[in-house]
Amino acid sequence: MDIASIRKDYSLKSLEINDVDDNPLTQFHKWLKEAVNAEVLEVNAMTLSTISAEGFPNGRIVLLKELDEGFVFFTNYLSEKGQELTKNPNASLTFFWPELERQVRVNGRVSKVSAEESDSYFFSRPIGSQIGAWASPQSQVIESRQILEDNIKELQNRFESEKISRPPHWGGFRLTPTQIEFWQGRPSRLHDRISYNKNPEGAWIRERLAP
Repeated sequence: MDIASIRKDYSLKSLEINDVDDNPLTQFHKWLKEAVNAEVLEVNAMTLSTISAEGFPNGRIVLLKELDEGFVFFTNYLSEKGQELTKNPNASLTFFWPELERQVRVNGRVSKVSAEESDSYFFSRPIGSQIGAWASPQSQVIESRQILEDNIKELQNRFESEKISRPPHWGGFRLTPTQIEFWQGRPSRLHDRISYNKNPEGAWIRERLAP
């Protein structure tokens, strides 16, 4: 396979700096709604990049679960990403919606959401996912999948007679953005890029970037 010859020309839409909202979160809401309406596959999937103890970027796909003054996702706080975020709260998110030829990049700092917010989302999940949060020692080395199966059976028996609770090591993070970039694919790789940066006074500054 000739990987170098794989290419796609983008031509669906354009993006002008005067057409975007003054607030990037409002603009993101608009684009997210358009992506939902376009039936983008896994529309709330995003690449979360953290920094390892050795200084390497570390990315994986997680799901956006709430959008307010920041981007909220949930995880095991003892997982690799959970521990990296606890040690270094600087992180980035990347959304890619190929059906609309769009990408959004977000940089910012994370903080844990409240226990009430974590409880609210945890108990909205299917019971299997709730048990799974207890059963998996996320990111730890395990000998086989049988360990997970055994944990699940033990927990299912436990929670037949005991009300399930949220694991203390499981909850949400909120990434509060300091920079957001909207990318719209254009022909000949001359893409449209609009970047928002928060200045020291807390106001958002819009700028066009060269592709």
